[in-house]
Amino acid sequence: MSAPKVATQVFLKNCPTGFINPKFNESDSTFEVKEVPIPELQEGQVLVKSLYFSNDPTQRTWLRAAGDDTPSYLPPVHEGTPMATLGLAEVVESKSDKYVKGDIVTGRIFWSDYAVLPAAVFFNKIDKSAGLPLEFYLSVLGMTTLTAFFGLTEVADMKKYLGGAKAGEKGPVVLVSAAAGATGSSTVQIAKHLLGASTVVGIAGSDEKCKWVESLGADLCVNYKTKDWTQQIDKFLAKDNEGVDVYFDCVGGLTLSYALTKMNKFGHIALCGAISGYNDHSALTVSTLPLAITNRLTLKGFIVGDFAPQFSEAIPVLAGAIKEGKIKAQGAYHVEKLSGDNVAKRLEGIPAIWNLLFEGDKPNGKLLIKVD
Repeated sequence: MSAPKVATQVFLKNCPTGFINPKFNESDSTFEVKEVPIPELQEGQVLVKSLYFSNDPTQRTWLRAAGDDTPSYLPPVHEGTPMATLGLAEVVESKSDKYVKGDIVTGRIFWSDYAVLPAAVFFNKIDKSAGLPLEFYLSVLGMTTLTAFFGLTEVADMKKYLGGAKAGEKGPVVLVSAAAGATGSSTVQIAKHLLGASTVVGIAGSDEKCKWVESLGADLCVNYKTKDWTQQIDKFLAKDNEGVDVYFDCVGGLTLSYALTKMNKFGHIALCGAISGYNDHSALTVSTLPLAITNRLTLKGFIVGDFAPQFSEAIPVLAGAIKEGKIKAQGAYHVEKLSGDNVAKRLEGIPAIWNLLFEGDKPNGKLLIKVD
C-alpha cells in the first residue's frame, strides 16, 4: 500500500447544544468534511488507514465549543478539529518502534480515511494468528465488553464470584440498563454466565430487544417504553422477595432514580454512563439519591481505562468465555457499510449512523461502521 498525500476527514463545525444535525452543508450542520495534506511523519508517529469505527454514546460528551477546556477524562473534540472515535486501523507507515507497516491496531482515531497519529493513542495490536474476525476487537473482545467485565468484577465488587457462586451460596441479583446495547448485553452475559448471578434483569427499548436480551441469559427484560415497566420489575422481584444487589447503570436520570428504590442494603451501583442526559442535561436529575444513604449503598463512577493494566488478564478470560459459548459473538455487533461515489460522500454517512444511538432504532449489540 503506497502512502497517500491527502486525507479526507470529518471535522466538528458547530458544537451542538442538544441533538446533533447529522446533515452536511447546512448553516447549523454539526460536522463538515475537509481534505487535508498528510504531513511527513515525525518520530513516534504512524500513518494509519481506517478500517472500522466504533459508535459510542460517550463521543457526544467529547464535543466542545472552541476554547471550552472543561476537564474531561479524554481529550475533547473542539470546533475546527477532526472528530474522534475508537476504531481499528492498519499501519501504512511508521516512525515508531511499537508498530510496523501492516500492523492492525486499536485506539482513538478520527472519522477519516487516513490520519497521522502518535503511536501512544493505540492500546492494542491485533494478533492476526488468532484468526478472529476484526469486528470482535471492537465488540466481544473490545472496550465495551471490558467495561462490562471490570464494572462488575471491580467496581461492583463481584470478582469473588468469578467462576460462579460457591456451592450452597446464592449469587447476587443484578439489574442492567441499556441491556441491548454493546456494554449492557455483555454485562448481562458476564453477570449470568461468568459471575454466577442468581437473577439478571435487563431494561431495553423494545419488545424485540428484550427477547434478545433474555436469549442471552437475562431472567427478565422489560421495555422501558411501556407505561408499566417499573411495575413489571417490581412484580418479578416480589415473587422471591428479592431486591437488587448490583445495578449496572448506563442511562442515569429516571432509570437510576428507580433503581435506587430497588437496591438491597450495602448494594453496589456501577455508574458507567448517563445516555439519557447527553443531549438534554435536565434529564440527568436523580430524585431518590437519599436512599443511597438509607441503604448504605456504594455508587462508583468509572471508565474502562482505569483498568488498562489488567486488560491482558481479562482478555483471555473473555476469549475463553466466547469459545465456551458463555458470551455470544453472534448478534453481539452490527456492521453498517458506508456508501457513496467518493470518499467525502461516504464519510458524510457517519453522523447519521452514530446518531442512531440517541434517536433511532439502533440494532442490537455493538454498532460498527466499516470504512470501505
